Amino acid sequence: MSEKVMIRLRMSSQDAHYGGNLVDGAKMLQLFGDVATELLIRNDGDEGLFRAYDSVDFLAPVYAGEFIEAVGEITHVGNTSRKMSFEARKVIIPRPDISDSAADFLEEPVVVCRATGTCIVLKDCQRK
Repeated sequence: MSEKVMIRLRMSSQDAHYGGNLVDGAKMLQLFGDVATELLIRNDGDEGLFRAYDSVDFLAPVYAGEFIEAVGEITHVGNTSRKMSFEARKVIIPRPDISDSAADFLEEPVVVCRATGTCIVLKDCQRK
């Protein structure tokens, strides 16, 4: 329905919330929120508001040092509602077994999270 928006971000040690440098799943939702904001600005000229997630599926762990690519698109446009789908993928992983700075780009990204949700842009805020 609309163009896709993508952001890519390295998970830092500050993102690690659990033992073994495991990143909190809420970080993926934060990335989806940023993607949704850009989608709404492109579509409506306004940041809008995230109303609700319809589904969230955490599919693989994320660790500090990994690069995550979050993508999203608007799948349905109502009067004020914008339904969206999101996917987060692991695209680069560190390789501490080789050296402290070694990393691999994954030929096949690993999907770590999928979600769908609804955002709202009030009529008087829609500029496009």
